[in-house]
Amino acid sequence: MEQQPTLTKLKRSTPYPRNCTFNPEDWTILSQYWYPVAQCSEVTEKPIAVTLLDVNLVLYRTKGQLVAARDLCVHRGTPLSMGWVEDDEIVCPYHGFRYNTEGKCTSIPAHPDANISPRLCMTVYPVIERFGLVWTSLTGDMENLPSFDAWEDPEFQQIVCPNFDIKGSAGRQMEGFLDVAHFAWVHTETFGDRNNAFVPKYKVENTDYGLNVEYISTVSNYSKEQAHLNLEGFKWRRVFDVYPPFTATLKVYFPEGGQLWIMNAVCPISARQTRLFVPIARNFDKDLPVEGVYEFNLRVFDEDREMVENQKPEDLPLDLQMEAHIMADQTSIAYRKLLKKMGLSFVYTS
Repeated sequence: MEQQPTLTKLKRSTPYPRNCTFNPEDWTILSQYWYPVAQCSEVTEKPIAVTLLDVNLVLYRTKGQLVAARDLCVHRGTPLSMGWVEDDEIVCPYHGFRYNTEGKCTSIPAHPDANISPRLCMTVYPVIERFGLVWTSLTGDMENLPSFDAWEDPEFQQIVCPNFDIKGSAGRQMEGFLDVAHFAWVHTETFGDRNNAFVPKYKVENTDYGLNVEYISTVSNYSKEQAHLNLEGFKWRRVFDVYPPFTATLKVYFPEGGQLWIMNAVCPISARQTRLFVPIARNFDKDLPVEGVYEFNLRVFDEDREMVENQKPEDLPLDLQMEAHIMADQTSIAYRKLLKKMGLSFVYTS
């Protein structure tokens, strides 16, 4: 069963990181939201290190709880991810300080009889397991977790694809996922066709969670190897839902009732490094090996990665005058307006 949000009693504020790649105003806004930081299967009793918004975190499990904390022993600054879990507590490898799941220091081996100050505690964060991913927030103030009903639907097969790292900004990657005009030009080796580059008119709606976009075209979602399955004249329906700042879902409707649900869930490691998580659900081909899904997904995002890592400026400009736009860019424009409404700076450092 996926773990529900856990708020810790000794939660402390996280200071603006040293050498942070985001400006202070943007970092303060972004730190309020939830992001995926690992696959659930990656997190065991052996602590692992991850980074979110330039903040180093440690993830681990005890017998009954998943913990996300700042990867720092407050005694001498040693990463707790170098330590281990013993009796449901994480142990610092430098001097043996122990911390419980609420962050409280419970033992100082050099002074076993000392009264331990309540200020001697590690910073812990709210955490939740959903869609096969571990999500956390540096403040937990804003609710932006996506809806993905197919993940609980027994008619669907649920797949968590391998993580995917991009040397580029989260904003640029997200906009690329939402872009429908690039299919014919970027995805020529996977599913796109340069002879079918036309983008029909489509509608973008603002919602209470972000954006809803419905796009209908003749662009097939079958791989080039499955091109023989294409039905002449079939209209492919794609529905995007955007949960700012960096999560979106895509539902693709195949012939004969087939559905493919894709989540684009982004962890902004820094302003120039992005980790992409891709939970997928499908109600067809459920007996086929998942390795084929992994391989195709990697090929598609590799094509996108080449674009994202080479875009200039590296930041996603929220000032709409900084780049040219066409009719096909309605979703991109609406997404930029959402980020600007959140209060992010007009030249977005993400």
